[in-house]
Amino acid sequence: AEKLAKFNAKAAIKAATTTSATTTTTSDSQDAKKEKSKPKKTEEPAFVNTTPPGEKKDMSQPMASGYNPIAVESAWYDWWEAKGYFKPVLDTETGKARKEGQFVIPLPPPNVTGSLHIGHGLTVAIQDTLIRWNRMLGKTVLYVPGFDHAGISTQAVVEGRIWKLEGKTRHDYGREAFLEKVWAWKDEYQARITKQMRRLGGSCDWDRAAFSMDEARCKAVTENFCKLYEDGIIFRANRLVNWCVHLNTTLSNLELEKIECTGKKWIKVPGYEKPVMFGVITSFAYPIEGSDEKIIVATTRPETMLGDTAVAIHPEDPRYKHLHGKFVKHPFIPDRKIPIVLDDIVVDMEFGTGAVKITPAHDPNDYACGVRNKLEFINIMNDDGTLNANAGERFKGMKRFDARGAVIEGLKELGLFIETKDNPMVVPICAKSKDIIEPILKPQWWVSSKPLADEALARTRAGELAIVPKTSEAEWYTWLEGEPRPDTSDSKSWIVGRNLEEVTARADKVAAGRKYTLEQDEDVLDTWFSSGLWPFSIQGWPESTSDYELFYPASVLETGWDILFFWVARMVMLGLKLTGKMPFEEVICHAMIRDAHGRKMSKSLGNVIDPIDVVEGASLEKLHEQLYAGNLPEHEIELAKKGQKADFPRGIPQCGTDALRFALCAYSGGGRDINLEINRVEGYRKFCNKIWNATAFAMLKLDDAFVPPATVEVHKKNLTLVERWIYHKLNQAATELNKCLTERNFMNATSAVYSFWLYELCDVYIEAAKPLTQSEATRKSAQDTLYNCLDYGLRMLHPFMPFVTEELWQRLPRRPNDPTESIMVSSFPVHDPQLVDQAAEDDFALVFSATRSIRSLAAQYNLQKDVDVYILGSSDREVAILGGELETIKALAKLIRNIKVVRDIQEVPAGCGSSTLTSDSSVYLDVLGNSDIDLDAEIRKAEEKLAVANLNVDKLKKAEARPGYEKSPLAVREANTEKLRLAEAEVSNLQLTKELFTKLKEGNQK
Repeated sequence: AEKLAKFNAKAAIKAATTTSATTTTTSDSQDAKKEKSKPKKTEEPAFVNTTPPGEKKDMSQPMASGYNPIAVESAWYDWWEAKGYFKPVLDTETGKARKEGQFVIPLPPPNVTGSLHIGHGLTVAIQDTLIRWNRMLGKTVLYVPGFDHAGISTQAVVEGRIWKLEGKTRHDYGREAFLEKVWAWKDEYQARITKQMRRLGGSCDWDRAAFSMDEARCKAVTENFCKLYEDGIIFRANRLVNWCVHLNTTLSNLELEKIECTGKKWIKVPGYEKPVMFGVITSFAYPIEGSDEKIIVATTRPETMLGDTAVAIHPEDPRYKHLHGKFVKHPFIPDRKIPIVLDDIVVDMEFGTGAVKITPAHDPNDYACGVRNKLEFINIMNDDGTLNANAGERFKGMKRFDARGAVIEGLKELGLFIETKDNPMVVPICAKSKDIIEPILKPQWWVSSKPLADEALARTRAGELAIVPKTSEAEWYTWLEGEPRPDTSDSKSWIVGRNLEEVTARADKVAAGRKYTLEQDEDVLDTWFSSGLWPFSIQGWPESTSDYELFYPASVLETGWDILFFWVARMVMLGLKLTGKMPFEEVICHAMIRDAHGRKMSKSLGNVIDPIDVVEGASLEKLHEQLYAGNLPEHEIELAKKGQKADFPRGIPQCGTDALRFALCAYSGGGRDINLEINRVEGYRKFCNKIWNATAFAMLKLDDAFVPPATVEVHKKNLTLVERWIYHKLNQAATELNKCLTERNFMNATSAVYSFWLYELCDVYIEAAKPLTQSEATRKSAQDTLYNCLDYGLRMLHPFMPFVTEELWQRLPRRPNDPTESIMVSSFPVHDPQLVDQAAEDDFALVFSATRSIRSLAAQYNLQKDVDVYILGSSDREVAILGGELETIKALAKLIRNIKVVRDIQEVPAGCGSSTLTSDSSVYLDVLGNSDIDLDAEIRKAEEKLAVANLNVDKLKKAEARPGYEKSPLAVREANTEKLRLAEAEVSNLQLTKELFTKLKEGNQK
């Protein structure tokens, strides 16, 4: 009666105030909002790091009110390094790796062409996560940093820079002065990269940092060359190469890019004011010697006809049977007789005229034809792209593409030009300079890689090397199986030695008393030849150093899938050849980072991201300014600015290193591409803030008198259910985390630790601990549990988020007799059988169900606080569980005034909304606190749900009554039985709800 009176009073008050409420003016509403609005927070002053380099940060000051990544990430790295934590720790007795094992990663050396981009950030995030995890597992760990000179790439960047700033070329400087420029660039960018690596938290042993052209690495390259030459693997041969005119260098096939032409296409070529036309094919005629007859050929490169030494026809082509053994006359070089040769490989009778011009010195297919038919190889081009004397007086000295037009005009003058028409083609270009690649015959050093590839294949198949993910493993086999076997028959004898003394001794032997002059070959090998030695050259090879003995082979090589064959294959082939060992046990191929739209990152698109900009934040203006530091031409800078404005209209927000590392690992699930969204990284900054606030709150519960437990020992009889549950979830998270890191599934690894912190520790236990720490009976146990979860939770996060975890871990009191100074050298949580408690998880599921039902019902009836809850139970087990966790349910639901468990429906007052928990338990909420309730509507709602529930019961009973049902699998029958019990409980509960509302209505009518 009392409740009913209150309900009626609230309804009357609401009816009386409805009219006046609707007349409230807009200005009154705004004034009210202003009154309720919270005062703005005063901005904290910019953080200034006052910790002397190498000293430990002062943690005696109170925690900041909020998470500031710049403040949190200061000072720790220098202290870690000063403490020697990045050094490998050996067994004190044996001087070798610890019994726990060894873990070594050689950092793929970034090129000193420029500073690190976000892809390098991914490399550091993954590798350092593995390094820190294994270090915490107690292993001897080594992370070796280094830098690659990147040969021609660095030259190209420096040349581009001095041209842009000074309008000069390297030739204007001269060799020595230009080299000084390059070395200055190398020093500047090596320092920048080092700073970025440190800022990203890479725990490398910097005392072991290597550079691919330092003295030790140069010695390794020399030994490599000599060994391969002595074993007949390296040889000298005059072969076609991919020549970049602009850079004056040879490139491998792997270092080329391609432009697809479906037809006529104008392409901007370095060194030419106007674009050059490609995607067309030109036909012209050669006069037959001693005849008025002509034979028509076609080419996409008309200028190469100046180097033609044959016209090939098919031996079975009836159109040209009469021309076997004949010659054609060169229209521009009268003294050159060009034979008509028979070749059924290079010629397709059905294509074109069935006659093919052959330029052996300037086309790969023609080269092979020239070898087969013993043709003359005439090089018509100088290294600078001009034509030489072999091209004839008329064209000598012309630039190659100027000569193209001149040749066509000359053919027209002689009446030999036939036509030019569109022709689909692929144009190879230099990835560095974007120059059109020119096939040119040059003497070069070559590596016979087929025997090396065969050995690599055999050893991989034998299980010596694991490659993840599987897609990359498949590519590995495809590439190595397709490695060609070079013909070394044209190799010439050279004197090769490791130093002048060795060369002189060998030359004396060859000269046999004759006079000779020693002259060193100025040619150089590509960058991959030195970086292919990286895993063992950084450990001191070819010397038998202690590092080589201890740390080679490496454990893991982690890199992008796009250089699996560029680099990884070379390391494996050379490692096996030179050391007899697989250089690493495992290759992990990470994805390629693209922008949020899935586009490849490109400076001209303005979507290349410096990881430090994500860490520290960058305004749009700063992003624009950075574009001028590169070599982009002005029109591309303007395009890039537009791209930046579209993608980052407000700049890049400050996210911090920890959030960036965690995000990059969370993206890494084994795919080939990552579409990076900065908003997601920013979301993990908020996760850091959540960890910060949760730890700060938890620290309030660990008073000054609190002494942590010496170890994590669980006595389940002394724990509440929620404590048993959180220990079980902690152990599950640790077990899953270690499993995922072992499997290199970084996405699932981050998910495991994220879920524990957010959904289990923060959302559940920290809330549940509030009442537990206020009770004398449960305070110490709840504090110990809270401490253990914070301690282990921070340790599990540390490999991903090194800075915030160190900062917060240092705030925790130390366990008795625990000398551990830093979280990075603490023990990593692993599976602990004593924490396994499936019964606690099963029982706590009921608590969760009750909490969810209460919140759902409260939302349904628009109740936000001071709710009275009744849990009706008929099962002793469920009554005991729920009765023992009423304070937990109250803490989690956050809107309960009173809650109790009852066994008799008579103890549940009229006017309660309800929800079924199990077949034995239901939740009831007293809804009289809501004056908006429509009793008739609630009765109708109960009736409608009751009808549906009855249909469900009937359906299940019919299924059980079907003939042969008893032969159904036991699991199916048991599941159906439980479904029926729950459905019948739902019917019973709805009937009670209907009765309670009906009773309330009848009382109201009286």
